[in-house]
Amino acid sequence: MIGTLDPKIPPGPLAQKWRSHRDHSRLVSPNNRRKFDIIVVGSGLAGGSAAATLGELGYRVKCFCFQDSARRAHSIAAQGGINAAKNYQNDGDSVYRLFHDTIKGGDFRSREANVYRLAEISNNIIDQCVAQGVPFAREYGGLLANRSFGGAQVSRTFYARGQTGQQLLLGCYQALCRQIARDTVRMFPQTEMLDLVIVDGQAKGIITRSLCSGKIDRHAADAVVLATGGYGNVFYLSTNARGCNVTATYRAYKRGALFANPAFTQIHPTCIPVSGEHQSKLTLMSESLRNDGRVWVPKRKEDRDKPPGEIPEQERDYYLERKYPSYGNLAPRDISSRAAKEVCDEGRGVGPGGRGVYLDFADAIKRLGEDTIRERYGNLFEVYEKITGENAYKVPMRIYPAVHYTMGGLWVDYDLMSNVPGLFVIGEANFSDHGANRLGASALMQGLADGYFILPNTLPNYLASQMGKRPSPDFPEFENAENEVRARIERLLTVNGTRSLDSFHRELGVLLWDQCGMSRHEKGLRESLQKIPELREQFWRDVRVLGSDEDFNQSLERAGRVADFLEFAELMCMDALERDESAGAHFREEHQTADGEALRDDEHHAAVFAWEFQGNGQPPNLHREPLRFETVHLTQRSYK
Repeated sequence: MIGTLDPKIPPGPLAQKWRSHRDHSRLVSPNNRRKFDIIVVGSGLAGGSAAATLGELGYRVKCFCFQDSARRAHSIAAQGGINAAKNYQNDGDSVYRLFHDTIKGGDFRSREANVYRLAEISNNIIDQCVAQGVPFAREYGGLLANRSFGGAQVSRTFYARGQTGQQLLLGCYQALCRQIARDTVRMFPQTEMLDLVIVDGQAKGIITRSLCSGKIDRHAADAVVLATGGYGNVFYLSTNARGCNVTATYRAYKRGALFANPAFTQIHPTCIPVSGEHQSKLTLMSESLRNDGRVWVPKRKEDRDKPPGEIPEQERDYYLERKYPSYGNLAPRDISSRAAKEVCDEGRGVGPGGRGVYLDFADAIKRLGEDTIRERYGNLFEVYEKITGENAYKVPMRIYPAVHYTMGGLWVDYDLMSNVPGLFVIGEANFSDHGANRLGASALMQGLADGYFILPNTLPNYLASQMGKRPSPDFPEFENAENEVRARIERLLTVNGTRSLDSFHRELGVLLWDQCGMSRHEKGLRESLQKIPELREQFWRDVRVLGSDEDFNQSLERAGRVADFLEFAELMCMDALERDESAGAHFREEHQTADGEALRDDEHHAAVFAWEFQGNGQPPNLHREPLRFETVHLTQRSYK
């Protein structure tokens, strides 16, 4: 498979692909399912739904998470909603339109068949979650409510105020708890995966470390599922939870799994601006706010320090409405983020350091009333006031783009299996559905589609040939992997240098934000590829990791993650340099249209870039999967 990167898409018309491919669950009889052990790493919406569904089907599942409870997975941070093509608003939505919007939103850099399947399954997800009791917002008459999100001109986003991810995760968690009570799922909280075990070329287990006791364990299984989220924290400052990391997927990469499109990282346009060097993370303000909030900056530089109320209407530049009249404030995230950066670079940004734009609700409050806005977004306004001390009902919010989501991830085929047999990757941890830019409210859709509907139907295709092949944890492959984990931990603890982990991570983050963030260029990327190895060498020479390995040790826990970021960052920059075009969130300054939009090179770069590890100190090998479009025609993306 390596070299050709066959995605294993079944033949036939696009609309029939998923239906013709969804009967794999019958390949393993109900009586035989209890004979298979499956490891699921991650307990967010993707991992939790997968573990719950596999347990319901009768498989024996071990589910691991580094949080103290599956309820604290980062999925709870998703605010605005989840997409589905229900067309409850009768505004022309359809499965095809959701599919088309997602392909276009990703700037034609996603696999067409996977995206169609995602759109096709979306309606089932809503039915599943309603049956679980998820309290979606409803219209006065009792029907489920919808709102708009960036990159779409229809209302297809289901939501629960600004807590959609949390409510969906609670629905998923109760399904998971049911399986835990039935003893089909065993939970391992506060346990981190530190390596993948390959036996005879197939993924057959993991090595873990208890974050409470420091105990290292071996776990064997018939298949391994990674649902560990994205790697946005490589930038240090992001909207991700502090614990989010790349370790599980990067360990799998170093064991032979291909890492696809690592440079495709999304910058969210609606975040609370950085307030100082003391910050360790950023706070997201849901994209749903752009339904009713209008984005603007002063037309004149000299007005940027004035209170917003003193700037008259005619002196305000509603730049998204001006540049993208068809979509206005609901332009996609990558375009909206670059537009905010552009006006701030011109010297018209507001707030400390001039790195902010206004998100103003005055018109919406005047038109709809404050009570309506409070009902739709009240908890988001409360979060904003707690952090900034400002009442956004009275003065405009200040927002600025920040790292939010990662479209890149481990390469998977149509069955969601990586090129390593037996290693399945779902949710944000894989690359499959979002191309070069994710549309808002599509992350929750993908995570639940993968976990509830796709993986349980495709995993049996692999398991059917694995009866009786589960290895013992005593196999030498497990012993060797454990010894490598222990050696790495010992090396971290014995450096005993003078610099803190945060100082290295922050320096790396600033470098990546400047050279591989909202915009990139060849010179900056080449400079980064020189500086990152130097910083990594300094890390292993001068980092200070406190405590011991046989105890609760957050310093050691964080050290391993920062060490992986320092390696992974180099792969990101290599990928960004190799992709000599602009596409979605990957904006190479050398490749832009006359009006400053991303300029793709479909002749040479309409492909998935998948990187193969060749050994420490060796450049990775690049494989390409050509992207073929049989339904959507390649065009210059426009939201004007």
